[in-house]
Order: sequence, then structure tokens, then C-alpha cells
Amino acid sequence: MSALLEIRGLSVAYGGIGALEDVDLEVGAGEVVSLIGANGAGKTTLLRTISRLLRQRSGTIVYDGDDITRAAPFEVVRRGIAHSPEGRRMLARLTVLDNLRLGAYTRRDGAAVAEDLEQQFQRFPRLSDRRGQSAGTLSGGEQQMLAIARALMSRPRLLLLDEPSLGLAPRLVREIFDIVDELHAAGVTILLVEQNAKLALSHADRGYVLEAGRITLSGPADDLVADDRVRRAYLG
Repeated sequence: MSALLEIRGLSVAYGGIGALEDVDLEVGAGEVVSLIGANGAGKTTLLRTISRLLRQRSGTIVYDGDDITRAAPFEVVRRGIAHSPEGRRMLARLTVLDNLRLGAYTRRDGAAVAEDLEQQFQRFPRLSDRRGQSAGTLSGGEQQMLAIARALMSRPRLLLLDEPSLGLAPRLVREIFDIVDELHAAGVTILLVEQNAKLALSHADRGYVLEAGRITLSGPADDLVADDRVRRAYLG
């Protein structure tokens, strides 16, 4: 399988304090790859660096054969990378519909955008019921659905999905991960950050373990689940 995303030697620092150190990572086209690790390990930092919200100290990021290490965030979206961030980051005063439209801000194909809006409302019926409602009045689960739907409005080939289960009831977590499986089956490539390591690996093809800013283990998801080090540290 060809690599859609290749990261080599990536290091990131906040005010001189290292957050990522010499990270190598690949995501193949059509894969779901899970990134697991403790709070503060650097998982969100890695996603924010890929989407160019943060700048690296060193290293390269190659997407679909092109070096995007110095690309602007809007260029990354236009090239086919979308980021559903931790904490959802809704524009609370705007409606559900307007939040979704903003997800397509780099597109100029108005008719296709309208079709994609309806597709998201079919995928997330609760958003359809609340399309005219302010995003800030949604429940946590509905906001997570909106965050994913908004990211999908750019028609990404690569979806960066950060902590989709955070703070949600088990029933809603199942719904969100049913969507992850649906997107996987449709060929969307996903790099998934998820605190629940067992859940993350059960929906992934491969995984990486990030500890204190460094990749310490990687491999097929089933192998990581069976690894005693992973089981002791993350699977309980």
C-alpha cells in the first residue's frame, strides 16, 4: 500500500521545550492508523503540526508525494487534509448549517457542496433536525458529530480525528465509531488520536505508541493489542 502521508524526523518545541522528537510515521492510502499514548505525550501536537497550525523545529511532512512542510493551513485543506480537533471547536453563535458551510470554504463547486451538505445530514440525522440551531446549544455528542461533518465538507482524502470519544456516553461513542468504520469502508484515510487505546486499536489497521514525544512502538493493530507493554500501559 502506498503511503499517503509520510513524516520523517519531525521535532516540535513550545518555547524551547520539546514536544515531539524525531518522529517517523506513515499512513497508507485507505488505512485507519491509531496514535495512542498518555495525556501530554504529544498526540494533539502531531495532528496540529500536520495541519500546519504549528510549525516544526525540524523534519518533513510529505502528503501524496508533495512536501507540505511549509504549506499554509488553507493550502493543506485544499490539498485534501481535514482536521476534526480535540474539543470540537465549534463557532458557537453560528448555526449548524453555517458551521458546515465553513467546512467547505476552500471549495468553489457550489452544486456539489449543496449535495455534500445533504449527505452529512443523512449521515448525522440529529444535525439535520438542528440545522438552524446555534452550534453552542448542541449536546456534546451532537457537537462531535458536527465537528466530523464539518471536516468532511472539504472532501478530504485524509481525516485527522482527535479524541472523538472524549466526554461522550458509551452509546454516543459507538455511534461515532460506526461513522469511523463507514468512512474507512468508503476509502477515507484516517489518522486517529484516541485516549481509549482499546477502542482506537479495535477500529484501526495499524497503530503507533507515542511516549514523551517519541514513537516507541508501531505495528499492526492486532499486534499492539497483544503486546504486553501496550497491555500493561494502556489496555488495563
